[in-house]
Amino acid sequence: MKTALIIGSTGLVGSHLLNLLLDSNDYIKVITFVKRDTGIKHPKLTQHIIDFDKPDTYKELVAGDDFFCTIGTTIKKAGNKEAFRKVDFEYPKQFAAFALQNKVKQYLIISSLGADAHSGNFYLKTKGEIQDFLKDCSFESVAVLQPSLLLGNRTEFRFGEKIGAFLMKTLSFLFLGNLKKYKAIEGETVAKALLAIAQANNSGFKIYESDVIQEIGN
Repeated sequence: MKTALIIGSTGLVGSHLLNLLLDSNDYIKVITFVKRDTGIKHPKLTQHIIDFDKPDTYKELVAGDDFFCTIGTTIKKAGNKEAFRKVDFEYPKQFAAFALQNKVKQYLIISSLGADAHSGNFYLKTKGEIQDFLKDCSFESVAVLQPSLLLGNRTEFRFGEKIGAFLMKTLSFLFLGNLKKYKAIEGETVAKALLAIAQANNSGFKIYESDVIQEIGN
């Protein structure tokens, strides 16, 4: 029986993943790291309320078997590029370092389709940089999931994503062949894929694009 660790458990994918982990027979304990009390109660759940900017206060707590990173934001929500990078690069990097120190075996992270450290797009560049960092880490297994536009009910309203989701659903019949990976995907499907990949006993570094995530999560 394993222990799962998760940051981003209140987000679109993370909230679905948390429910799946709590229901899973593969995990005896689920540890979340959050900024404030979520009010969620479960016999398997341990919730650590932390200040993400004070890593020395929680570094010893990042101990278990499988680490799931579903944390993420947008530049608009974060306020500026620096704040965005802190959430999407610095926090995942810091937790990865602690997880390695504490002998966590595998690290699974939600990235983005098109992530590339050499991209001219700051969002995709940042996502690519954390991928490259994790590729050089010595985890037994690193899984990077690159979903397309995520569908589902978020805690915050994102107008651009709502428009994009509407168009994606309307034009979904066009996404065939090599275009399949660009088709929008449900956040719950991504969460199911995360859980399935974590149980696959893979080794090394592997990237899963959106069409593959769809197949695994269904």
